[in-house]
Amino acid sequence: MTASAARVDARPSLRKRVGNGAARRIDADEIGLDALVGHAGYAVRRFQIWIFQDFIRTLGDVDIRPTQYSVLTVIGANPGLSQMAVAKRLGIERARLVHLLDSLEQRKLVKRVKSKTDRRSHALHLTGQGETALAKFKRLAAEHERHVEAKIGKANRERLLQILADFT
Repeated sequence: MTASAARVDARPSLRKRVGNGAARRIDADEIGLDALVGHAGYAVRRFQIWIFQDFIRTLGDVDIRPTQYSVLTVIGANPGLSQMAVAKRLGIERARLVHLLDSLEQRKLVKRVKSKTDRRSHALHLTGQGETALAKFKRLAAEHERHVEAKIGKANRERLLQILADFT
């Protein structure tokens, strides 16, 4: 099998209609993107997809998703925050955060403690198991960041973080 034949076999092919109505097979990367090439949003979204896939692959053995990692990290750095404060800081809908916290609580990584000052509120804390797990997650997330650096280069990664700092 030739290298080009292997490439065709390895990638999903799409069909494109030609003038006579018949479809011809083409590789996905041969499809023109037109104006999307110049759209920052499109490029950022594609990079985000790559980032999330690598994060999930790197942390797959510990079954932690990017949003769960973010929540655990913020709680670990700020013990006693309310659910509302975490949701607001990370830009997560409150209802979605409740479900996330439920799953983290079931895994015994997070505990909710009723607030002494506001009965409607809960203070969030990592459990001992959560602290140990977060340390491991951070090591794996650092490995993921090394993958990002390998993909785009150290200087580009640092510049990207500078550019995106206004959005965090």
